[in-house]
Amino acid sequence: MEFRALGRSGCSVSALALGTMTFGAESDGDAAFAQLDAFLDAGGTLIDTADVYVAGRSEEIVGRWLGDRAGAVGDRVVLATKGRFPTDDDANDVGNSRRHLTRALDASLRRLRVDAIDLYQVHAWDPVTPIDETVDTLDTFVRAGKIRYYGLSNFTGWQVQKTVAAARAGLRACPVTLQPQYNLLAREIEWEIVPSCLDAGLGLLPWSPLGGGWLTGKYTRDQRPSGATRLGEDPDRGVESYLRRSPQQRTWDVLDAVQRVAEGRGASMAQVALVWVTDRPGVTSTILGARTVEQLADNLGAAGLHLAAEETAALDAASDPAPADYPYGEPGSEQRSREIAGGR
Repeated sequence: MEFRALGRSGCSVSALALGTMTFGAESDGDAAFAQLDAFLDAGGTLIDTADVYVAGRSEEIVGRWLGDRAGAVGDRVVLATKGRFPTDDDANDVGNSRRHLTRALDASLRRLRVDAIDLYQVHAWDPVTPIDETVDTLDTFVRAGKIRYYGLSNFTGWQVQKTVAAARAGLRACPVTLQPQYNLLAREIEWEIVPSCLDAGLGLLPWSPLGGGWLTGKYTRDQRPSGATRLGEDPDRGVESYLRRSPQQRTWDVLDAVQRVAEGRGASMAQVALVWVTDRPGVTSTILGARTVEQLADNLGAAGLHLAAEETAALDAASDPAPADYPYGEPGSEQRSREIAGGR
């Protein structure tokens, strides 16, 4: 397992992280413990959860595991969780306000059975709470020793920049990470969000790196998703999500390219897709999400793998979203270049 800096911080984490959104739902307590044990045995350290995952049950399971494995785990685990979304019907139980985040963090600490969270992430932008209030609250958490670092999740490029500017202007702790959706079928964050994070020194923690299972090769052109998979249990939502985001032919072109690289490597399609995203610029750690130990074991096979330049180029070409319109496509190219129009 490789290790990388957690954004612009002195903390190192494994290049693959374990996501726990399935814990308490698709994965019961025993299955979750087995995944956590396997992840730790493979050298993984970064474990990511959230207060809204299965109404807090995911955090509770991770907390029980930490308590049960205290002697074996020691200080190896870097623990990350999130707050922002409601966990009850209170009118103030939502958003990134001082009141809500304080209560949410205290509840997460209780469920996780720890005194401090290594990485506390605001789960999404809050259009109501002033960003200064949010940043000041997170800075207070750091100074109080309740969290060690904080990060962002699902922010756009301008929201990242506004948060970083507010933190710097007030001489407060700055965010160190952003957790966005990122995979071969969803590359649009490269237009604004990735450059914003690179500029600010935030490490990326991609979620859904396998595109809801599409990039594992389990779905084909002539077979509707079925069975015990996320798309099988909700095929209309899953199919529409990825086939609407990408022109259908591009989706199949990407899958074909991943399959060719996988066959040439003797690796699984999931491993190839994970390696591609893990080695993208700015990525600190890719978040794995599995239902079973077997799925996790295959995903962990991506640890330490790297693609050749020609393999990466083939995947890049097949998955390029190719924006056609201003400002990202050809009409805006001159605004992004120092070269003189007509002189190229």
